[in-house]
Formats: sequence, structure tokens, C-alpha cells
Amino acid sequence: MNRDAPAGRDSYRHFSRITTRWADNDSYGHVNNTVYYEWFDSAVNQWLVEQSLLDLAASGPIAMAAETGCRFIESLAFPGEVDVGIAVERLGSSSVTYRIGVFAAGEGRAAAQGHFTHVCVDRESRRPVPLPAAWRTALAELG
Repeated sequence: MNRDAPAGRDSYRHFSRITTRWADNDSYGHVNNTVYYEWFDSAVNQWLVEQSLLDLAASGPIAMAAETGCRFIESLAFPGEVDVGIAVERLGSSSVTYRIGVFAAGEGRAAAQGHFTHVCVDRESRRPVPLPAAWRTALAELG
């Protein structure tokens, strides 16, 4: 199987630093694959909250995960820190797909890379709604 080289840090617009936890390691001594998906979710939602786009208790529309995927390249383990980079890969009318890169702290080569798609939905009905203008503007800058 021919695999493209992992993307570098310059492929991402925003980074979140996350400290690995003892519970992140699996019985093989490296971070379990499920933890990467938690990091994806945390990095994206942290950015949305920091941009004042998502109020967890009261904002109008909310973002729900519709699809996610990950390519694992190198092992990471506790103890350590990782930098999770995000950028917008695709901006639709009611959805956004983020490009995600997980890097060992200070490393230039991704240890994992993936994607994460959010669909903007009405908080009550859970039906898709257009991305609000403020979201669209901020997300375009993350592109």
C-alpha cells in the first residue's frame, strides 16, 4: 500500500495542546485509538467555544459529529503532550469538515491525521440548519 507522507504543521491553522493521561495508554503501551477521536472532538469544540460560536448551554444551533476518521502513523504514549492541529477542509451549507493532525509536542511530522465533520443542527429539533454567518466567517479563516 502506497501512503502519502503525513502533512506537516503548516497544513493546520490552530493548535490545542493536550496532556496525555495514564488512562490513555492501552495494554500495548501506547495511546489507544479511541483517544485520538476524543482529541479531535476536544480540539474542534475548544476552538468553537474560544471563538464564541458555541455556548454549550444556550447557543442557538449546535454542532453534531456526523463522520470522523483517522490514519495512525506513529505511536504516542503517556506521559507526554500532543498538539492537535485543525483546519477547515470543506465548508458546506450546514456542515464543515475539519482536517486534523496530531503531533507529539514540538514535532513537525504528524503522528496521526484525520478528519472530523460537524453538521449544524437546531438545538431542539436536531434537524440540520444553515451555518450561521458568524460561524461561516470564522470557519473560512480557519480554511
